Amino acid sequence: METLAELKIGQKALIIDLNSDSIPLKLLEMGCLPGNTIEILQVAPLGDPIYINVNDSFVAIRKETAQEISVEILNS
Repeated sequence: METLAELKIGQKALIIDLNSDSIPLKLLEMGCLPGNTIEILQVAPLGDPIYINVNDSFVAIRKETAQEISVEILNS
């Protein structure tokens, strides 16, 4: 299963599972939960942080955090 950290810019995915102990509460409150769609908007030149869109909220997260979010890539 892929993680959010493995996605490329512009890819959308469905959140399948996450390690809630490693995910900041604020990110969970913004809708980063299983069943929601997430999109990669931008990746910093060195790969960290990753800029995402989840539930129309735009947020930058660390690659370390993105590796804790399991996703299924959506064909769009």
